[in-house]
Amino acid sequence: MAASDLESKAKEAFVDDDFELAAELYTQAIDAGPATADLYADRAQAHIKLGNYTEAVADANKAIELDPTMHKAYYRKGAACIKLEEYQTAKAALELGSSYANGDSRFTRLLKECEERIAEEASQAPVKNVEPPATATVEDQEDVANMENTQAVVEPPRKPKYRHDFYNSATDVVLTIFAKGVPADSVVIDFGEQMLSVSIEVPGEEPYHFQPRLFAKIIPEKCKYQVLSTKVEIRLAKAEQVTWTTLDYSGRPKALPQKITTPAETAPRPSYPSSKSKKDWDKLEAEVKKEEKEEKLDGDAALNKFFRDIYKDADEDMRRAMMKSFVESNGTVLSTNWKDVGSKKVEGSPPDGMELKKWEY
Repeated sequence: MAASDLESKAKEAFVDDDFELAAELYTQAIDAGPATADLYADRAQAHIKLGNYTEAVADANKAIELDPTMHKAYYRKGAACIKLEEYQTAKAALELGSSYANGDSRFTRLLKECEERIAEEASQAPVKNVEPPATATVEDQEDVANMENTQAVVEPPRKPKYRHDFYNSATDVVLTIFAKGVPADSVVIDFGEQMLSVSIEVPGEEPYHFQPRLFAKIIPEKCKYQVLSTKVEIRLAKAEQVTWTTLDYSGRPKALPQKITTPAETAPRPSYPSSKSKKDWDKLEAEVKKEEKEEKLDGDAALNKFFRDIYKDADEDMRRAMMKSFVESNGTVLSTNWKDVGSKKVEGSPPDGMELKKWEY
């Protein structure tokens, strides 16, 4: 079936509120080619109705790439980003899209809501609900309806085309996608405040899309990526120096882990007030340090002290190796050799007589 016929059927399905069928037909039309900006923008609209907001952003970005003046693509990106609580990213998209929209009032209303959300984040002020106008065009009604709460359709998870893994450093999360031999021009990556969009489209192969809502906020302008011969390496700059226990927001615990701290520089020695009975503070300090050094620790306390002592004097590569080996092996392996562990997954190595079991949750 021709792409134009598939597009017509997709529009009919959308009007009939069969958004899942509409998204599937738009996908078939894109695969049949040519893949136009309109097809991506309209599939983004279907994704919004289904509650697939990260997919909607990815499609809107593709539409903007193909037609940088398409105002409806910016609008739908802004609408999806608001649902993802990516208010700064939404605002930037809406402001740019409004410049191509010739005074479209929908942008004004959505920008107002976006600015109120940003103000709420900054000051915890209450946010007023934005009401749709009494009369609206058909396209206006469709896009305003996209902002209403919808029941997300959950599809069974499919095995991803490429495997991925990540590890923490003090300031970054390093994500590796094991995509071997992909051309650099087939990789498109976008960063949001708490969102990542990765698309790998190699001609003749099944496309790969990865759009998680991230564990915590990042600094988009400081994020970067590199396409290598065996993998795509992405460095996500943390907005807060906390340990990410998972990559996706859905796995985030209610209480954030403690901040990652680097060893503090030696503080200047405090000056003590003089008194009639003078004490030898230098001697007391030396005795305390000696007691701490000779203190006998057991179990986890001894292990933690050993870990801190090594980490304190290690360089960046040693620290990365320690973090990666310790996390991937579930605390059974501690390596300081980045060349040895950096390019492979570190398997668990339990003590003799014990068995390593995967935690089920």
